[in-house]
Amino acid sequence: VNSMFTPLLVLTGVHGDRLTVLQAPEFVSFQKGDWPVSGETIPDLVALTMGFSVKEDLSWPGLKAGPLFQRPRANVLVVVRGVDSLALPQSVASYPLENPVPFTMDSVAETVHSLFAEDTPVVLQLAPSEERLYMLGKANAVFEDLPVTLQQIRARLSQDGSVLASLPLNSLSRNAEADLLFLSEVQVLHDITALLQRHRHLAKDHSPDLYSLELSGLEELSRLYGQDSPQYRDATAILASVLQKFGEDVYALYGNNAVVEVVTVKSFEAPLTRKSRSILESKQISNPGSPYNLAYKYNFHYAVVFNIVLWLMITLALAVIAISYNLWNMDPGYDSIIYRMTNQKIRMD
Repeated sequence: VNSMFTPLLVLTGVHGDRLTVLQAPEFVSFQKGDWPVSGETIPDLVALTMGFSVKEDLSWPGLKAGPLFQRPRANVLVVVRGVDSLALPQSVASYPLENPVPFTMDSVAETVHSLFAEDTPVVLQLAPSEERLYMLGKANAVFEDLPVTLQQIRARLSQDGSVLASLPLNSLSRNAEADLLFLSEVQVLHDITALLQRHRHLAKDHSPDLYSLELSGLEELSRLYGQDSPQYRDATAILASVLQKFGEDVYALYGNNAVVEVVTVKSFEAPLTRKSRSILESKQISNPGSPYNLAYKYNFHYAVVFNIVLWLMITLALAVIAISYNLWNMDPGYDSIIYRMTNQKIRMD
């Protein structure tokens, strides 16, 4: 959420496991159509919308290549579990989601951090129901007061500015555990936009921001009440309205230069195992597969760096050879003003 956003906004809504783009800058060209997108390729799709390279070409016609020197200032990806359809009418495009396997934005976060480490971009990954939070760069200062644990979020619901005062709860209860989990996630979305409005300078820097949110409140409501229950229907309508406004607010905060995507998935095909990280962790990425903290042996920047170093060294070597050759064959009497003046002085003496 911005790692987690940069000035490009795309929102995605879903109908039967779908990816729906609600808003996007003109230079991020999503094509209307029913081309399916695989769940495991979504991180690469997010990277491409932010102007980054990916290790493998994404042969998907839904996204056209954009201008080389324009990139969104932020990307916001919201994953909604427990629903296969959300009424998000103001969308740019919507695509069916195939192979809905769990995925993370870790690779995109590593790219943002490695390319813009000195600019300290905002990288925010958050899953309120699992109390999972990862922040990097300026996010440590901006979202330091963001409620993270379920206890903190529920306490926030009873404070001033709570969403409970403005939401039509209808059949939802303020005392039921599953209902509070859903309302807590809605409160987190509200607090993120409020903090971004307080720190508007984030949208004006040159480093892209990345936001990744995972919401599972609807999944709990579906498991407890069923999909035909009034609680589930009311929660679905509330979340659709909140996400629509959340996308519009983030898009406006980043000067209409952000991408916000919403992925709706009924259930993932396999459980996702992740290692939790410290809330205020802010260290550079190292090689987790090496006990000696060694760097990666290869990454997709290797070819570029290798060519730069190679041809620079060849050019310098040729320059040294040419200079040495000319110095060796130089006639001091004609080519050097120092020797020329010395010879004249000797003759006069």
